[in-house]
Amino acid sequence: MAMTRIAIVLACLITASNAVAQPLTPRPETPAWFASAVAAAPPGRVPGQVFHIDTTDPQSPIAYVAVYPAGADDPKSASSAFDTGEMLVVELTPVDGRLTVRSADIRPRDVTLSSDVSRVISSARDEREYLALHADLLAKRSALPDGTMPCDLRAWSSDTDPNGLNVRAQPSATSKVLGTLPPPYKFKSKSENAPDGGWLTEFSIVGFKDGWFLIEGAKPPGRDYEGDDYPRRHPKPYAGRGWVAASKVGAAYANGDTRMGGLFQAPHVDAKWTPATGDGGGEISADGGPKRILACSGFWALVESHDGIRGWWRRLCSSQVTNCS
Repeated sequence: MAMTRIAIVLACLITASNAVAQPLTPRPETPAWFASAVAAAPPGRVPGQVFHIDTTDPQSPIAYVAVYPAGADDPKSASSAFDTGEMLVVELTPVDGRLTVRSADIRPRDVTLSSDVSRVISSARDEREYLALHADLLAKRSALPDGTMPCDLRAWSSDTDPNGLNVRAQPSATSKVLGTLPPPYKFKSKSENAPDGGWLTEFSIVGFKDGWFLIEGAKPPGRDYEGDDYPRRHPKPYAGRGWVAASKVGAAYANGDTRMGGLFQAPHVDAKWTPATGDGGGEISADGGPKRILACSGFWALVESHDGIRGWWRRLCSSQVTNCS
């Protein structure tokens, strides 16, 4: 989808959402007809959740199921948070007191339909606000290198190489090195929060391309946590904009105003959701972080959980002393 069309779609989404302005309602259990309906999805598509039901005719309701590309959770073909996806339009009819599928066909997503998918937990921001935030990000895409997916996440360097992590001019291991990010930094800290392995270098992720994150604003490791006790002769990271390999980046899960305990197949709240666990065996939440960060789009990160589940989580943070709830 062209960028101009995406911008128009996002604008329509924001307008439609503001016009509806209704609270999200609790999502019911998956209906009995769901399995037979999603079987109609064509190859290469993954049905998500029922996001809208039209009951204008109670005897023939129409359900709308979100659908996204099968490769949406593959780093090589990662989906875009700026693409609205498709929908499976399911016409239902009552038979022996139960709703059954009369027909189902896939269509482009109708951005005027309201979404009543519950996000399960209380939220600081609603979906209309995220639509506006993503629209702002998309508007700034022209300031990024060609082909870069806009992102807005916080993260840190997980590279333990004593020479530091190279920040490069292009998303390539052979590109010019602009500077480095320090390895974990240890000193005689008076802080009770100082990590045993040392402070990590934090930065902002502003884009993604071909397995590389575009970063900026790196800070001296631990400077924000140590106050006046921070050594004067501290490591000084390269703070400008540049590219680092995704395999050398880590972060913590933040509260993304959506469902915790698992990951989404695409960077949308109505995509298919799969439970996942953290490094302690409990369900993933804002008390831990992913095993790996693979890609990003908007406020979403494509990650791998510690039990090997791959999927999307909205918002990451770089706090090293508290959770990110």
